Amino acid sequence: MLIALRLMGSSFPRELARLLGASPSVVLKALASLERDGLVAGRLLGRSRLYTLDRRYFAKDDLERYLSRLADADLALREGVGRLRRRPRRAGKPL
Repeated sequence: MLIALRLMGSSFPRELARLLGASPSVVLKALASLERDGLVAGRLLGRSRLYTLDRRYFAKDDLERYLSRLADADLALREGVGRLRRRPRRAGKPL
């Protein structure tokens, strides 16, 4: 999950669940634990929480370098992140 957050920059729990093939409740529990430990930070954006790596984490730079190295080895995850739609669909545009 941390690797996916590193690749995406920020994400919503449902988007992470879809990417990782996990249930949203499992992802929410994991994010809550990571937030308690200070690794990720969540903020409200409308009615949803947006999660990012916590920039106040004491070893953030080391963690990001490590996660980047791990992401280099996970081709499937990188491709999955690349296929995600990161902006809303224009109103009225046909599916």
